[in-house]
Amino acid sequence: MNLKSHLIFTLYTIYGILLKGISGQYPLVQNMTVTEGGTANMTCRVEYNDNTSLQWSNPAQQTLFFGDKKALRDNRIELVHASWSELTISISDVTLTDEGMYTCSLFTMPVRTAKAYMTVLGVPEKPEIDGLTKPALEGDHITLTCMTQGSKPAADLRWFRNEKEVKGAKEVNASGKTFTVRSSLQLHVDRNDDGVAYTCKVDHVALTQTPQQATEVLEVHYAPRVQIIHSLAVPQEGQYLKLECVSKGNPSPDPVMWTKDGGELPDLDRMIVEGRELTFTSLNKTDNGTYRCEAGNHLGTSSAEYVLYVYDVPTTLPPSTTPPLHSIPPDPTTLLGTHVTGNGDPNALGQHGTDHALIGGVVAVVVFVTLCLIIVLGRYLARHKGTYLTNEAKGADDAPDADTAIINAEGNHAHAEEKKEYFI
Repeated sequence: MNLKSHLIFTLYTIYGILLKGISGQYPLVQNMTVTEGGTANMTCRVEYNDNTSLQWSNPAQQTLFFGDKKALRDNRIELVHASWSELTISISDVTLTDEGMYTCSLFTMPVRTAKAYMTVLGVPEKPEIDGLTKPALEGDHITLTCMTQGSKPAADLRWFRNEKEVKGAKEVNASGKTFTVRSSLQLHVDRNDDGVAYTCKVDHVALTQTPQQATEVLEVHYAPRVQIIHSLAVPQEGQYLKLECVSKGNPSPDPVMWTKDGGELPDLDRMIVEGRELTFTSLNKTDNGTYRCEAGNHLGTSSAEYVLYVYDVPTTLPPSTTPPLHSIPPDPTTLLGTHVTGNGDPNALGQHGTDHALIGGVVAVVVFVTLCLIIVLGRYLARHKGTYLTNEAKGADDAPDADTAIINAEGNHAHAEEKKEYFI
């Protein structure tokens, strides 16, 4: 290699080094997002630095650190690391006023800068639920309102009825840099809402762990509903029977009142009332009747009825010495007497259902046969309809008197065989 070539190579090498140094002396930064009250770490780096100082300044262009020297008196701002290639500082207990554009400067000729934007998330406050009246009455229309403040960006509110999500109406209002969010839920209260928990949950990017929420449990007052539960399906003489008056209402309808056929219970020695239960120690025929249970609270009164019919104890037939041709299981309902009707009588037997069906079928057959006979008889009479004359009438047309008419009729009798009519 001659001198000229060597000189050219050296110049190119120096130019490449200079070019690389100039391109590597631009500061490198990154945007950041921090939650209000958290800590922000801000780092500025350079690849090549010839002992030139780095500097961080805030959105107001106030110098925070120049190299390792603190320039702004703020106890929240601290130095993390300072070297010729990096300057890292931290800002603790970040507030919404700290949000903005931060600048890292490299003091070369000319000065080179890089900008990083700090986004501060406003943490929403714990929500509050308003509009709940305690207690609510069945049939009321109420509006539950959930509100949270201080969120940035605006939070989202969700309603839950126990564990099932329900939809509410959302409203967002700006207040400075933060937002106030409300959500309302319309309710038509009924007894099924008694004891139901309505929960308002806040969803927000700043809530990375457990979301903020508020819960209210509805208390609904409603009139009672009554039902009678009996211990025997087919009560018989001498048996023990218990009737329970099950009433559901809020406030609880206590106590309940038992009556028989519209009056007081007649035999308190065998009919024992304990709380909501009516107990018969030993049934007999005099217990037959309609028993009524009544319960009420300040919202209303409800009642239920039970029609009691006491059946005879079925007798046991002596065993037969001749085995039956076919083994037919006995029908227990045929041994229990007659059917009793009532308002939903739970112990009434249904053995006459088959008898009624059989009688109805027989009546239908009899009516059908009668109609057929009437039709056949009508057709027969229609075919034999005509005019019939006596012997006297047959000769009365040309006779001047009755004697002559009789003689004419006897004369015509000889020709009767010729005037016969045949009906088919």
